Amino acid sequence: MIRRARLSDVEAIYNLISELARDNQLLPRSRADIYEHIRDFFVCVEAEKVVGCCALHIVWEDLAEIRSLVVSDKYRNKGAGRGLIKACLEDARALGVDKVFALTYVPEFFEKQGFSLIDKHQLPRKIWTDCVNCPYFPDCEEQAVIIDLKEG
Repeated sequence: MIRRARLSDVEAIYNLISELARDNQLLPRSRADIYEHIRDFFVCVEAEKVVGCCALHIVWEDLAEIRSLVVSDKYRNKGAGRGLIKACLEDARALGVDKVFALTYVPEFFEKQGFSLIDKHQLPRKIWTDCVNCPYFPDCEEQAVIIDLKEG
């Protein structure tokens, strides 16, 4: 089941993100950051346990970013990631956002969800605010994907 995150989900979200961050597959997020942005998050819950999370972060009037997409190993390839992205895209449409992007090491997954690969330098400079704090900046190997919600 996909639902909006609650304050009681913060520790589970933190643990999911931290596991991938330790492997340098995702930017780390502090508990404080998750609390501050809890309204951005959706979670996937199975048997009353948070097994996945994803956030929709508004960047500008017509642009949002999908961030912190994580699904626990045991629940991968079962539709949780697709469901989380779908929830974020529905939220973006409801808010009137035209385009949603993500920076990812697995662009193929996003392409299956309707996103297109783009050169990340096509994105506005405003998106780089988190990147400058990353140890891999400016030599990041993440790829940018984007979906135009006006077209679909």
